[in-house]
Amino acid sequence: MTTADFPAIRAALRDKRRILVASHLRPDADAYGSTIAAALWLRAEGHEVTAWNEDGMLSKFSFLPSSELVTAPASEPVPFDAVLALDTSVKNRLGSTMLGAIAGAPLWICIDHHGSNEGYADLNHIDSSRPATGQILTEFFLQEGITITPEMATNLFAAISTDTGSFQYEGTGSATFRIGAELIDRGVHVAALSRSLYESQPKRRLDLLKHALVNARFTCDDRVASFSLSLEDVAKLGVIPEDNEGIIDHLRSVEGVKAAAFLEELPGGTVRLSLRSKDPSFDACALCARFGGGGHKMASGARIKGTLRDVEEKVLAEICDVIESA
Repeated sequence: MTTADFPAIRAALRDKRRILVASHLRPDADAYGSTIAAALWLRAEGHEVTAWNEDGMLSKFSFLPSSELVTAPASEPVPFDAVLALDTSVKNRLGSTMLGAIAGAPLWICIDHHGSNEGYADLNHIDSSRPATGQILTEFFLQEGITITPEMATNLFAAISTDTGSFQYEGTGSATFRIGAELIDRGVHVAALSRSLYESQPKRRLDLLKHALVNARFTCDDRVASFSLSLEDVAKLGVIPEDNEGIIDHLRSVEGVKAAAFLEELPGGTVRLSLRSKDPSFDACALCARFGGGGHKMASGARIKGTLRDVEEKVLAEICDVIESA
């Protein structure tokens, strides 16, 4: 893996005219906020910048300043001079449509905070000690003397706030709080942003939460909480993929629970696993790696071939084995 520091990344991009900024499919606020902030920076430096996400801009995040910059990828190849991939631990998580459109890019740069990232780009800056890619970018801008506008600051703060569980999760140290304060000083209106992030949701998401709580399953002597969502349930509830974000945290919050799992049936015989740990002794990333996934020690995911019932039983058994052997 070729590791690059901030000056090397900036230098590598300096003479590139057409730059794509991209992030992973099923995007969260870290993916979007980092993408928008980086796109605004590169535009200010005179580059021709495109910002893509395989899912386009989800409506739930459209309140982010300059969210209109993020669009779905083109279906035909586009001749970019460089690709800046953010918050994306595995290249294929950019999505098949995007990868088809940028296959000929001569330079790839990745900035990410996932420990499972093995460095798929030409230049990689991977720092798993940082709880969000938004924090890495903020440190980049501050170190390089790049002006952080209020729009950039708001996107970066949203990225950090959500990936740290509002500054609550394991690994959120004093450096992250200092970065948050720096961004507030640069124009973040925290109360307004928090209302948009955490207190504005469609009613159908409440229906999904009700369904999840009623059908929650507790195994391994109540140390594992889980919820499975079938395609049939999705059709009945009328929910869309973005509604699932954060549902797992309600299961994780139960006293005595060490790990929480959300299993979502996808078309084509695949199940999407989201796994959260509440106990540092349980490594969610290591567990998901057994199924070809990855992420962070406390929050990871995987896509697993099989029926929902079979995958659920297999995953829960693996989780319980790990907990009981600890």
